[in-house]
Amino acid sequence: MIFAPSARALMRNLVNRSQQFHRDEDGALIIFALVLFLLMAMMGGFAVDLMRYEGSRTALQNTLDRCTLMAASLDQRLDPQSVVTDCVEKAGFGEDLEGVSVVQSLNSRNVVTKGRVDTKPFFMHMIGINKFDALGTSGAEQAITNVEIALVLDVSGSMSGAKIANLKIAATEFVDNMLANDPNHRISISIVPYNAQVNLGSVLRAKYQAVNLHGVADVNCLELPPSVFNAPGIPRNVDLPMMAYADHYYGTSLTNAAVSPTGSNALPVYNAAYCTKQPSNIVRLPSQNATTLKSQINGLVAGGNTSITLGMKWGLALLDPSARNMYNELIGANQMGTNLSGRPFEYTDPDSIKVVVLMTDGEHVAHNRVTNPYKTGPSPIYKSAGGDYSVYQPSHAGNKYWVPHLGNWSATPYNGGVQQNWETVWTNLKVSYVAWQFYARALGSTNSQRNTIYTNQMNDMVQIYDSVSGMDASLQQSCGLAKQNKVLVYGIAFEAPANGQTQISRCATSPAHYFDAQNGAEIQAAFRTIASNLTQLKLTQ
Repeated sequence: MIFAPSARALMRNLVNRSQQFHRDEDGALIIFALVLFLLMAMMGGFAVDLMRYEGSRTALQNTLDRCTLMAASLDQRLDPQSVVTDCVEKAGFGEDLEGVSVVQSLNSRNVVTKGRVDTKPFFMHMIGINKFDALGTSGAEQAITNVEIALVLDVSGSMSGAKIANLKIAATEFVDNMLANDPNHRISISIVPYNAQVNLGSVLRAKYQAVNLHGVADVNCLELPPSVFNAPGIPRNVDLPMMAYADHYYGTSLTNAAVSPTGSNALPVYNAAYCTKQPSNIVRLPSQNATTLKSQINGLVAGGNTSITLGMKWGLALLDPSARNMYNELIGANQMGTNLSGRPFEYTDPDSIKVVVLMTDGEHVAHNRVTNPYKTGPSPIYKSAGGDYSVYQPSHAGNKYWVPHLGNWSATPYNGGVQQNWETVWTNLKVSYVAWQFYARALGSTNSQRNTIYTNQMNDMVQIYDSVSGMDASLQQSCGLAKQNKVLVYGIAFEAPANGQTQISRCATSPAHYFDAQNGAEIQAAFRTIASNLTQLKLTQ
């Protein structure tokens, strides 16, 4: 009990000190809280200033981009600097435009703009930042480089009427859009019309090693062997047979009686010829003359079957550098413009673009051809001055000359008949008439024998040129070579059936290069889009 008073005093002392410590701690927390609040307020203010800065910078940049693109367009004829100034002022940034730089040549325009906006910070003054400007810079350029274009256009029979009319509108507008802004002559356009074949015209056909020449004016189609599809170009030192101008499509009367060679069962009908005699549908060599090109397009005539693969092959061949020597020859002969010297450019030329615009409204149709032995040269057929025929048949016992209109044999050509060349025969007679009247009737003694001989003779004279699957494959082979060599392929399926759409979409450089046009307005839009893409504006900064 002796220590009790001291213990009570000690306890009071500890309580007093504890209360004092508690009062001191409350003060420190208040100060800390005040400092923390001030820091948070400053950070919030800085954030407000930064948000205002970013908003002003974005608005300025968007305005400069938009106004710079407008000024760089080669389509507008106003002063580029005035265009930028007016555009920026209307957007409320007139006082913030610092400068406009314009560099222009005949085929390009480059515009660079700079701007500065004072965002007038509210809170950054607290740390000594009194000016916080938002900067903007934009550059745009439109340039037309060297462009080589092949328009590969379907002129088959299904294009008749409104379709070909709409194609003409779209394609002529495309020519105008491409050449209107090309005063420096950097763009060339060739036109490859195709149906079941591609009619080259006499000038272009003469540049290839054509054989089996039939001499028919305005009929200049060459048959391409499978090996030609292994490369983009078409060699000029390889024999390429001309397609015979013959009616091997329409039939004749399969009667055992003589049929007049001047009647409908004998006379050829050429509206189904695979190489159509249509001067306006020949290939147009590369040109930079809009009037010439549009005249060619407006003269196109629909007719015949469809061979997309041959159109694509010739279109690609006209862009291949291997054609340069041929072009130089044509330029030297005044058959091509002198501005086209040096074309087609190399695939690796950084200043050139090669383009195929491949259009169809159909799909591949397998078609036949007259075989080489029956195309040109002497035939066993003789014709008298009176128009009567006789045919030499070496396998016949006894007299060798069959006389169809008499139904008997002769030891010599009837009535002094003159030997005919095959090309002359096809000018006057159907293939089916020749097979029946000159072979089946001559060598068959029964209906069964005559039918067999007729079928065999037709198969000997006419064979399938290519199957649908083969044509699809060779088309994609050409399309693959185009893509490998960086040739842009734009595909347009114009109201085409399913396989036509499939083949064209597969051929196009990418899905963005394919157009499924279902009416006249859409094919016009497709050609406009392609023209726009080829001369499109691009931001450079």
